[in-house]
Amino acid sequence: MKIIPLKEGNFSASKTKDFTLLTEENFDKVGGIKMSVQPFLIITENDHILLDAGIGWKNESGTTVISEILKRENIHPDQITKLLLSHLHKDHIEGAVTVTDNDFEATFPNAQIYIQKRELDFAMENKGNPSFDFTALEQLIQLPNIIWMDEDQGQLTDEISYEVVGGHTPFMQVFWIRENGETAFYGADDLPQASYLKYHVAYKSDFDGRKAMELRLKWEKEAKENRWKVLLYHDLERAVIEI
Repeated sequence: MKIIPLKEGNFSASKTKDFTLLTEENFDKVGGIKMSVQPFLIITENDHILLDAGIGWKNESGTTVISEILKRENIHPDQITKLLLSHLHKDHIEGAVTVTDNDFEATFPNAQIYIQKRELDFAMENKGNPSFDFTALEQLIQLPNIIWMDEDQGQLTDEISYEVVGGHTPFMQVFWIRENGETAFYGADDLPQASYLKYHVAYKSDFDGRKAMELRLKWEKEAKENRWKVLLYHDLERAVIEI
């Protein structure tokens, strides 16, 4: 198993969920919540698995940061076989869709896209919520190769398992990828930063902060016992930790 963080950058997210790239010059001047946006590519013998899709952030030349990282790793977007979406907030899905001159297309055209149907229903009931980009979301659900998920837990393949846990959103799902005795765990926004393990807090930014806190305590114990590699989507400094 090879784990490749696809860090788009460190950002400040405003109350209206506008993202500003953080630099040395503006780091202490910009308000909002500071976080990274950091999808993960996991390469196994059978799949190239993308965990969430980021915001499609572009550099000064107009190229997306993720495409640049993939190019450095000698990986083409066509090689991605599975895109696993934990939930549908804008900073987790916008990179899945590429706007063209006349329309839009899948950024990873050969990937099966796994979406929790109940999470989509929740999003559509919250039109106007700035956490969602409804233009991107409506484009996303028109893409081919979508696999709609409606079970609470299960196996996608022999290597990939998932569970709908809630917490950050009502139907957020987390993933385990296991191969050759290794386990990578992706807790998405229930466990987005290493500091969430240090401070046992129920965050008001979560749909159910207490549940997310309880899940972190459970996962911390299991991660220690089973030597999981924990993937941190929003950590400013670290991508993968072993507890």
